[in-house]
Amino acid sequence: MPIPDAPTRVIILHGAHGGPDTNWFPDLHQQLEARGLEVLRPRFPTPEGQSLAAWLEVHDRAVAGLPPAAEILVGHSLGAAFALRLAERRDRPLAGLFLVAGFLGALGLPDYDPINASFFETAPDWTHLRDMKGPAAHCWAADNDPYVPLERSQELARQLDSPLTLVPGGGHLGSEYREFPQVRDAVLAAAETRPV
Repeated sequence: MPIPDAPTRVIILHGAHGGPDTNWFPDLHQQLEARGLEVLRPRFPTPEGQSLAAWLEVHDRAVAGLPPAAEILVGHSLGAAFALRLAERRDRPLAGLFLVAGFLGALGLPDYDPINASFFETAPDWTHLRDMKGPAAHCWAADNDPYVPLERSQELARQLDSPLTLVPGGGHLGSEYREFPQVRDAVLAAAETRPV
């Protein structure tokens, strides 16, 4: 059930070895805020101190005391997996769930797999996630991502029953971009059309 008259809050979730001031996150924040949306970009510990528990603690501190809001989650790379863990804890559907270069499980990358492992210790509750993803969900992936094989993002989209947009030659859809208009437009559309 939606929250009547609540504002829309967008939470941008970076990935492992990343941060809130990298990639297209600052531009997305600025553009959404300019259109009247509340935007949070928490900084999660990575690579030192990275764990699901530590990231949940940072998230929960960031939203503690804030008024109720219709939430939209935007996750990149491991941030996409973290977005799913946040969605699993919910009892009210999101206003939007947008995942970029998303994946679940080990990638065969020694710099990432050990610090990412706690995010994947339990299997996702896909039935609950499909209920909690809300009316607007979308995934993006590239055909030449050096970290996340395309089929891993395709499987994530399939399990969520969400569309996936292929970005040819887009790499990891991260540092290659300073802006990501497709995500911005999807978030704005979700904010404008969410149930009230």
